[in-house]
This record gives sequence, structure tokens and C-alpha cells, in this order.
Amino acid sequence: MSVFASLVERLADLLQPLFGASAVAAAIVLFTALVRLLVHPLSRAAARGQKARTELQPRIAELRRKHARNPEKLQRAVLELHAEEKVSPLSGCLPSLCQIPAFFLLYHLFSSSSIGGEANALLSHRLLAAPLGGRWADALGDGGVVGGAGLVYVVLFAVVAGVAAFSYRLTKRTMADRPVLPDAEGQQVPGLGAITRVMPFMSFFTLVTVAVVPLAAALYVVTSTTWSAVERAVLYR
Repeated sequence: MSVFASLVERLADLLQPLFGASAVAAAIVLFTALVRLLVHPLSRAAARGQKARTELQPRIAELRRKHARNPEKLQRAVLELHAEEKVSPLSGCLPSLCQIPAFFLLYHLFSSSSIGGEANALLSHRLLAAPLGGRWADALGDGGVVGGAGLVYVVLFAVVAGVAAFSYRLTKRTMADRPVLPDAEGQQVPGLGAITRVMPFMSFFTLVTVAVVPLAAALYVVTSTTWSAVERAVLYR
């Protein structure tokens, strides 16, 4: 934690001439961008994997027809098909999984009152009027929605809502362009209908995350979510 705190402080020192008192907040945004750049090769691989899995759908539908009475043999055949075509069913999860440590580092850094036995100086920094270690509930208790800190969250919520709406339309379009085919008997994969209905709304759950985590972690989430939306629009076009 001490090493990570020093990294944030060094980035803030570099950005101080441009962002002044909000330099630490800007450092968090820059740190998020660096993480996403490191993860970008995995995102590209996930996009290629998604396209490859879509191309395999007719063959998987045929396997479902062929092994309809033997679920274990069907599962084995599908796994063998993915291995044969060098397509990983889990490749789409890797970009998100690789970002979890960075998010939790920020969460704990701005939730801890002390680091290495010393007071956490980062908690004294703000984004405009909002403390980076504070939460939305704190902002509501200090001036309400129209207070200085409350307005910072209003802007963040507006950005997240806009990105979520964009992601919703993008997901709906992608799912329409690359539907999962039923088997030869017209049967859909069990549970797939519910997943299909819920998936476009997943981006809106980010609003809940932004509301309950420290502002520093919320900045990471907002920046990463915005990056993801733009990245998906480019990679999945």
C-alpha cells in the first residue's frame, strides 16, 4: 500500500502544474488509463474471441442437435471444438478480471486512515469540493445534492448514465447482429433468454458502485467504464 500511495503521489506531482488542488484526482484518472492500456491487448484478444465464438455458433447448434440426449457428451464436444479452433470461452472475462486488483488497491488506499503506521495524507485531497476518501452519503450529509460535493457526484452520475445508455444500445446492436442460434429442433440454451434480457442493462449497475465506494475508487470506475464503452465501439464494429 505504501508503494502504491507513493506512485499516486508521484503522478500527482507531475500533474500539479495543470490541475492544482485536484492533481491527485487527475492522477487517479491517469493511473486508470495506464491500467487500461496495459489490459488493451487482452481486450483485443477478447474481441477476436467473441467474433470467433459467433462464427462457431452453427457448429455448436449442430452439436446440440447431435448430442441432445447426452449433456455430458455435448459439453465435452463443445470444449473440444473450442480447443480445436483455439477459442477460449473465458477470454471475454480476462480484461475485467485483470482490473480487479487495481480497483481494490484504490478502494483500500482511500478507505484507510493510515498507511505504513502514518496518517494517510491522500485523504486530505479533493476533487473540487468533494474529498477523495468520501462517499455519496457523506456528500448528501454535507450540503445535499446541490452542495459542492453533491454536484461533483451529480456530474459523475450523469457521465455514468450517458455511458451506460451508449453501452446499452451497443450491446443490443451487437446481440442482434450476432445472435446465438438454437439447435436444429428450435430449442434455445436453458437460461440464455434471461441472460439475453439482462445483459444490456449491466452497465447501469455501475451507478450503484459509484454511489457506495470512495470517490477515488468511483473515479476509477467512471474512467474505466467510459474507456470500455469507447473500446467496445471500436473493437466490435
